[in-house]
Amino acid sequence: MSAEPDVVNLLSSLIRYDTQNFGGGRSRGETPCAEFIAGLLRDAGYEPQLWHRPDSPDRANVVLRLPGRDSELEGLVVQGHLDVVPVEADEWSVDPFGGVVRDGYVYGRGAADMKDMCSSMLATLLQWAREDAGPRRDLVFAFVADEEDAGQWGAEWLVAEHPELFAGCAAAVGEDGGVCTPMRAADGSIVRLYPISCAERGTMHVRLTARGASGHASRPSGDDAVRRLLDALHRLTHHDWPLRLSDVVAAQLVALADPLGYEVDLDDEASIAALVDALGEDAGPLRFTTRVSSTPTMLSAGSKVNVVPGVATAEVDVRCPPGAVDETDAMLAELIGDKVEWEYSSRQDPVSSPVGGPWYDALCAAVRAADPEGVPFPNCMGGGTDAKAFAKLGMATYGFTPLGPDPDGRRFAGVHGVDERVPLESLRWGQRVLRDFLERV
Repeated sequence: MSAEPDVVNLLSSLIRYDTQNFGGGRSRGETPCAEFIAGLLRDAGYEPQLWHRPDSPDRANVVLRLPGRDSELEGLVVQGHLDVVPVEADEWSVDPFGGVVRDGYVYGRGAADMKDMCSSMLATLLQWAREDAGPRRDLVFAFVADEEDAGQWGAEWLVAEHPELFAGCAAAVGEDGGVCTPMRAADGSIVRLYPISCAERGTMHVRLTARGASGHASRPSGDDAVRRLLDALHRLTHHDWPLRLSDVVAAQLVALADPLGYEVDLDDEASIAALVDALGEDAGPLRFTTRVSSTPTMLSAGSKVNVVPGVATAEVDVRCPPGAVDETDAMLAELIGDKVEWEYSSRQDPVSSPVGGPWYDALCAAVRAADPEGVPFPNCMGGGTDAKAFAKLGMATYGFTPLGPDPDGRRFAGVHGVDERVPLESLRWGQRVLRDFLERV
């Protein structure tokens, strides 16, 4: 097996592996894709390992430890996931698993989430093998399964069952960050900004169960299971969660305001809202990372229109900023009340890493070296990634999947949607920046 270590060719190849993750353990399976990656690495002279849960040989992960030139330095994990979200193929203009290159883009499910990063990782390793080059410090490359669900076949399992794979690593870089984001400044000029993800809101999925007497719908009790559930959901949905600025979001607001020519007063909620409004669509997750959110997403009750059900259930997606876990727990209990049972169906607390220090500074330096006019800034993700798993081992975690400016203004698009794609030149720029960072950090 051989391949020219060009990041575009590699991304097309990875996309052609259907690794759809349907949740709840249902998946097309990552193993064929993992074996492809491991085969390329073995042909290049590396010694990758395939890891999977004993009960799931079709959900494999690839882990490769690469010694650096200075064994005294702390190690770094470089991680990306091989699974992708499901597709509605009939809505696409191309085969979502064709790895099509067209109009200056690579199209396909996973093109921007996140087989682009996996292809950059792989291209860097193959280039180093060909050129007899490598990093300063030990690196552990992890191509993992199951990020698009709960990580129980991927990063969470590896961290829990095989932490020795990551021994000596003090930090991890992975999904979301380092992507060129042009923003319009107050004076109308365009500033190229590059978010570096330093934090993630916690993912606290809540399952509610209301119980009551079943009966004939023509004789309502006024206190049945459905009504109890709806009352709790109304309180959750309409609660005005207060402003809660984590350290990273506070730093993000200041870092955005300055180069864009705005002012912001972190002690004034109206000033913060004015800045977010001025950013418009460019504000991205900043609209949500300043506070907790509670969003009902699934409801289930009843089997017949004229029968009052005895049980009604709901699932609520709760996201919690760093530093707000205890108050969120308390408020959820208050809002749900004592007439509805509830539990966390899954829970991953928020994570946060330093804005500043050697890891963050090295990420910013890699961006500035490639784009001297670019402005890196700290960012908090609205959702979550496998960073939460690696943080359990005490690592600082950062999102850094660099994509650069396209000369014709193309932007990546279609993540979790239709016609997912990434610009070729953005991808090539990103792979060069990733390699430079990994060699210099």
